Amino acid sequence: MDTKHTNPLLLAIAYTVLIVGSLWMLLPLVWMTSAAFKPMSEIIQVPPTWIPKHFTLDNIKQVFEQLPFARYFLNSVITTTVIVFSVLLTSAMAGYGFSKFNFPGKKILFFLILSSLMIPFQVRMIPLYQMAQKMDIINSYLGVVFPWLFDAMGVFMMNQFMLTIPKELIEAARIDGASEIGIFFKIVLPQMGSAISALAIFTFSWSWEEFLWPLIITNSDRVRTLPVGLQYFSEQYGVNIHWQMAGAFVAILPVLIMFFILQKQFVEGIALTGMKG
Repeated sequence: MDTKHTNPLLLAIAYTVLIVGSLWMLLPLVWMTSAAFKPMSEIIQVPPTWIPKHFTLDNIKQVFEQLPFARYFLNSVITTTVIVFSVLLTSAMAGYGFSKFNFPGKKILFFLILSSLMIPFQVRMIPLYQMAQKMDIINSYLGVVFPWLFDAMGVFMMNQFMLTIPKELIEAARIDGASEIGIFFKIVLPQMGSAISALAIFTFSWSWEEFLWPLIITNSDRVRTLPVGLQYFSEQYGVNIHWQMAGAFVAILPVLIMFFILQKQFVEGIALTGMKG
C-alpha cells in the first residue's frame, strides 16, 4: 500500500479494521490456550477469565494418560515429515522441469496438473481407497501418506518462483560441464529458500491437520494421527472441556512454532512466487 498519497483518515480506518479483524480471529486461539491451563471450575465460571487464576499443567498430563496421545503425536510427526519432504522434492523438480525445459505436451501436462486442483478430495476418495486396498497398505503409514506425496499447488508455486531465476545462470553452469542434477541441487535449490519455506509451512499445516483420509484409512492406534485421536478423545471425554482444550493446544503447537520460525521466509516466498507468470 502506498501510504504517501493515501488519505490519513482512510488509512486509519483501514488499519483499525485490520487490527479489529485480527484480534477477532485470534480470540478462539487465545481462549483455547487459556482454557488448556485452567481447572474445569474456572472454565465454566461467569464472568469468564482470560488469564488463568489457578494455572495448572494437569490438563495436559491427563490428555497423555487417558489415551495413547503420545502415539498419535508421533504418528502425525512421521506422516507429516514424509509428506513435507516428498512434496518439497517433487514440486521443486517438477517446477524446474516446467520452467526451464521445453518438451512436447508441456503446456497440456501443466494444465492437467493444475486442473486437478478443481477436483474435490471427496470425489477422489473412493478410488484412492480402492487403490490402497489393492496395494494392501490400509492401516499403514504408507496408506496415510500416499495420496499427498505430490501436490499440484506446490508445482505451481515452484514453477512461478523458478521463472525468476535467470536462464543465463543455468546455461553458464551447463557450459562449465555441470550435470542437470548438479545444477538443480547446487545452483537452483540454494536460491529457493523463501519459496521452499512458504511451501513447507503450507504443506506442514494442512497435512498435520488432515482428518478425513486418516480417519478412513486407519483402524488402530498404531497408525492413527493426532486429529483422529482428538476426535476419539472428544467422544469419550466430551464433558471434560479442559482436557479437550489441552489436547487441541498440544495439537496446534507444532504448527505455531513452525510458522514463527519461518514467518520471514514465508512472507518473502508468497511475494516472490507471484512475481512472474
